[in-house]
Amino acid sequence: MKIIITGAKGQLGSQIVDILNKGYSELGPIDGAYKNAEIIGIDVKELDITDVEAVRKFMKNENPQIVINPAAYTSVDKCESNEDIAFKVNSIGARNIAIACEEVGAKLVQVSTDYVFEGNATVPYKEYDMPSPVSVYGKTKLAGENYIKEFCSKYFIVRTAWLYGYNANNFVKTIMKAAKEKGHLDVVDDQRGNPTNAEDLAHHLLKIAVTDEYGVYHCTGEGECSWYDFAKKIVEYANIDCTVAPVTSGKINRAAKRPSFSSLDNMMLRCTAGNEMREWSEALKTFIEKCES
Repeated sequence: MKIIITGAKGQLGSQIVDILNKGYSELGPIDGAYKNAEIIGIDVKELDITDVEAVRKFMKNENPQIVINPAAYTSVDKCESNEDIAFKVNSIGARNIAIACEEVGAKLVQVSTDYVFEGNATVPYKEYDMPSPVSVYGKTKLAGENYIKEFCSKYFIVRTAWLYGYNANNFVKTIMKAAKEKGHLDVVDDQRGNPTNAEDLAHHLLKIAVTDEYGVYHCTGEGECSWYDFAKKIVEYANIDCTVAPVTSGKINRAAKRPSFSSLDNMMLRCTAGNEMREWSEALKTFIEKCES
């Protein structure tokens, strides 16, 4: 088996490569089909996914069986002022990979986001709920999903949320650093979602990629909380002397509108490959313990 992972230097891509190299994650061993697999991790220097001919040529030369695409323009606020760049990476980039995967017969695992939803629900979104994004980031990721459905026959679109991992910067690391430096933090408490450990997500991406259970998935940490709740747990588990106070979104000046409720239900995962995602606070505690050790 040959596997290509885009965005291999990023938070999720690097985690996938690490698990493939080890043969196991914190959740346990990965599928035996990956034993002796050839792993090709690429980033923008190796391949510009916005160049369709470059992508087609690369995929034809490598002829992979599985392509996992976490590569994205993920700065939610910057997407508002850099709409063309966001569209090129998140939409056209996904389209190009879909076209190339179809040409070589590869399975495509596309990482998407909870931000494809408007965020006005009162119960977690299921895979069959209609997307209606309110930000450029969400809109361009949804366009990428639609291109994949149009151009690729063997796809897994996996929506996740509030992701943090051992590599690259993220909310958990930012809160830990700020808490140590400032001793007091104001964090929004009127946005709710699912914190997701990249280790758990990577394990499940690899788990579903060896199946033929194609379609749209939600894959997030179990349970939900607000960013305030999330920050409180980070400070508690890291044993940092810091007070955390709740504030409304209106107090934080941001360019992009965020969904007020973007919790996802891992229904497709439960009904097919099996949902082993950890409860969000349990996965967070393990993450911080490893970071601090």
